[in-house]
Amino acid sequence: MFTPDVFRTVRHYAGKLQTLRDQIRTERFLNSLPESLQKDIGWPDNYAARRARRG
Repeated sequence: MFTPDVFRTVRHYAGKLQTLRDQIRTERFLNSLPESLQKDIGWPDNYAARRARRG
């Protein structure tokens, strides 16, 4: 009933959802760090600059 193309498409979509979920989880973790650590690693300054270039 299903062709391999359908499975490939679903797997690709699921992979994108997993990537998005991982990015959100990472952002939450970084936002939960103390401000001094965020400053040391350049968060959120580097993140904001990277998003501006992407969007």
